[in-house]
Amino acid sequence: MIITILNGEMQLEPNNFSVYITDLDRQLQKDHTVNHFQLKEMNIRHCTGCWSCWWKTPGICAIKDDMDEIFATIMASDFLIFASPIMRGFTSSLLKRMTDRLVTLLHPYIILTNGECHHRKRYQRYPDFGLLLEKEHDSDDEDIEIIKDIYDRFALNFHCTQKFAWLTDRNNTKEIAYDTHDI
Repeated sequence: MIITILNGEMQLEPNNFSVYITDLDRQLQKDHTVNHFQLKEMNIRHCTGCWSCWWKTPGICAIKDDMDEIFATIMASDFLIFASPIMRGFTSSLLKRMTDRLVTLLHPYIILTNGECHHRKRYQRYPDFGLLLEKEHDSDDEDIEIIKDIYDRFALNFHCTQKFAWLTDRNNTKEIAYDTHDI
């Protein structure tokens, strides 16, 4: 299986989260092909809302940065891991910025699904994903639920399934690597 880790860690110095994600990468590589994007080391600009990816150059973002590589890798993946420390009650701004840009991978056209409006697929298949979060010192269960709910909504638009939302303090990396066999 091809797994892509989208690491939203923002601190430049090594810390518990970066060590955890590096260990997870190493554990996953025992049985899978792993692509690990450390977003802090990449040039990822904000979506400008120009709609070029929908109308002018369908499926191709007008912004020329490192997202082209991420788009291609995501679509070639079987599974994604959105990884981030919780910062001020949500994922890091790097992970949020990258997630916003994934709108390029969808059609602008809307379909009704269960009475709700959602974007049509641009591609035949989209990878399922998991969410891996590190609690902030003042994070509470409501913060976790809000993040999980927002990524559940993302899954609806991205035509995939959120398979898990785990915290780094509850699961060691060997357990997570083992659990990916059942995905």
